[in-house]
Amino acid sequence: MITSSQNSKLKLVRALLGRAKERREAGMFVVEGVRLIEEAVISNWGVRFALYDESLSERGRLLVESLKSRGVEVEMVSENLMKSLSETETPQGIVAVLELTQLPIPSLLNFILIPDQIRDPGNLGTLLRTAAATGVQAVLLPPETTDAFAPKVVRSGMGAHFRLPIHSTTWDDIREQAKGMQIYLAEMNGKSCWETDLRQPLALIIGSEAEGASEEARKLATKKISIPMSGNVESLNAGIAGSVLMFEVVRQRFSK
Repeated sequence: MITSSQNSKLKLVRALLGRAKERREAGMFVVEGVRLIEEAVISNWGVRFALYDESLSERGRLLVESLKSRGVEVEMVSENLMKSLSETETPQGIVAVLELTQLPIPSLLNFILIPDQIRDPGNLGTLLRTAAATGVQAVLLPPETTDAFAPKVVRSGMGAHFRLPIHSTTWDDIREQAKGMQIYLAEMNGKSCWETDLRQPLALIIGSEAEGASEEARKLATKKISIPMSGNVESLNAGIAGSVLMFEVVRQRFSK
């Protein structure tokens, strides 16, 4: 059992939880909780090691045995140390360090999400979770968007990271990937999404709630799209607005 806070694995976990730079340089990120680690295992994601404590549930202990059977190094730590690693109010007693892998982008694209300058981890996680649910083929993160593999984003994504190509990239690359598509920028003064044909190949840009879309995003966009709202509501947050628009794409594409 690990009982020292100076243990090298604990130090690594803390570093990976703290900074995007550490995650990029190490090529690893941290997931916490039974369900997310189960999702990683089901997806055959690379697991470097896992840590757990005595509070782990029966389901969690079955997960530990599953990890061990796959040759993953698993160690027990004291409950106090596990709590010091947890970023949740009710820790589940297990964390895992995973490989920072980017799933490949399909060659034929017809649905891309571009979260532009989204800095709130909860909003980005919501967008990723919805993207996975609506058949988005790739999420392209331009500069100034928060790190998709930050702990809160991973938790909010609820397993989307293991099913969806998520790439931090440049505007030049985004321009290349979206070539030949209609590129819609979500904005209050855009055309109603209910009156817009979203069945053709498209990229959807969601700008930050606070600052809106960047200048690069505005240059790239070919059209503006909006969500009709009643009352005096000024706007929805980025996670909700993006989710509404992604599901409108699905509705149009699957309606007869």
